[in-house]
Amino acid sequence: MKKNILKLATLSLGFMTIFGLTSCDDDDMMMESSMEKTITFENIVAPKDFVESGSFQGTNTPVIMPGESVSVKFSAGKAQSLMFATMYGASKDWFFASKQPGIKLFDANGNAITGDVSSEVLLWDNGTKDNATGTAQSNPISQVNVNASQLVKLNLSYDITKSEFTLTISNTSGGTANETPLSPGVWAVSNYNGSQLLNSAPFFTPNALSNPEITDIAQMGDITKMVTKLNANTGIMTGLSPALVVVYSGNQNPIYQLGQLDSGNGLKEVSQTGDVTKLQNSLKAMSNVKGVYVAGNAPVAPGNKVMTNFKYTSGDKIAYVTMFGFSNDWFYANEQSIDANTTGDLTSKTALFDSGTGVNQYPGAGNRQALFGGTPQAESIVISKVGAQYPIPAVQNVLKVSIN
Repeated sequence: MKKNILKLATLSLGFMTIFGLTSCDDDDMMMESSMEKTITFENIVAPKDFVESGSFQGTNTPVIMPGESVSVKFSAGKAQSLMFATMYGASKDWFFASKQPGIKLFDANGNAITGDVSSEVLLWDNGTKDNATGTAQSNPISQVNVNASQLVKLNLSYDITKSEFTLTISNTSGGTANETPLSPGVWAVSNYNGSQLLNSAPFFTPNALSNPEITDIAQMGDITKMVTKLNANTGIMTGLSPALVVVYSGNQNPIYQLGQLDSGNGLKEVSQTGDVTKLQNSLKAMSNVKGVYVAGNAPVAPGNKVMTNFKYTSGDKIAYVTMFGFSNDWFYANEQSIDANTTGDLTSKTALFDSGTGVNQYPGAGNRQALFGGTPQAESIVISKVGAQYPIPAVQNVLKVSIN
């Protein structure tokens, strides 16, 4: 799956087409005695199969009896879907789940699908036990010829601001020929890299032999192994935009000011779509700016890096910015002032900021993010450091910045 990460360069039309810039310098702004260094930006985030995952169980007991319901909340963009699995309790090795890669959440126009989606649930035979005797077998997973939507009802609601769904699963098997309890279950939303899902078969592959995780659910209703696997493979990832670097004099960072509203000089465009054009032009017009440079000309996928040379003179400072690509309006930038003559690792001087220009959604799962071709819902709050609302990897686990 990891080879698919390189396809991050297609993460959205807006995020792709605006980087037709090459690293540049303004020699006419530099003194003849200028020196030169190279700054490098590396995307070192470890890609995970799932952006979100979790489990569910009954309210009074872990088992979900006929007439009972449970709900799960999750975020998703229009390319993503939800996978879940729970045991058909009155069986040797059957389980409820949808087709892979999961329940469809958006229509062809990108509108959220809500209401009754029970037609998405299917009943599967895990193929590991004889349905009559319980004797061990080794057959491929196959669909059971039972109308699962009469036994389990699925209902979706949607919060458009958060891009957050609520799925309610109801056991409606009571009084039918297939009355059954449901076991505790699991759910997952696969990470999307701008082109495809990182895992298009989250739990099992139809017509193939089962795996230990889904087998434990199908045979015993035991989600322990699947939860462990999901936890190990769930996490927020991101691409980065080309990085803008500015050489300047004075004490004020010309890119942003913490605690102040976006100035309208182009930071909004960087933080929302990765477009550095407006900010680049604004910086060039500032009297204290010595040079403006752009590292890279396309989104920077995990495992990739971009770099640019920059010129400076004694006493100059540098600042830089790159978009946290899988967000609505976040950016990485140096939090501390940096002498242009610095050499070495600058990552510890870097922080993740919210530009305050777009309403936040779950990173990598928000339908208004550039990743999904969306436009953030406008807001106007002061620039701040990104907090702990979402389980975002630490800066040093996503980005490495160095000068040599």
